[in-house]
Amino acid sequence: MRRFDLRPLKENEAVLKRMGEILDRSVSAGEVVIFMFEVVDFDIVEQSAEAIKERGDILMNSLRFNRVDWTLVVKKASACQA
Repeated sequence: MRRFDLRPLKENEAVLKRMGEILDRSVSAGEVVIFMFEVVDFDIVEQSAEAIKERGDILMNSLRFNRVDWTLVVKKASACQA
């Protein structure tokens, strides 16, 4: 399981875009990854969960890591799940 640190990205759109790019280019079908990002406003939490769902991937866990950081555990859908 690999971890991707998106905390340097401060804009919600940038986080969502980068998360999609990583899932498209760096993650194999069936692989589980962890994304970390900073929560400036809580809209990003809902937006990221929706983005994962819309892609057809599986959101396995979503939780606050500390006062400002959030983690998502995502499993990339296999070809038969997509």
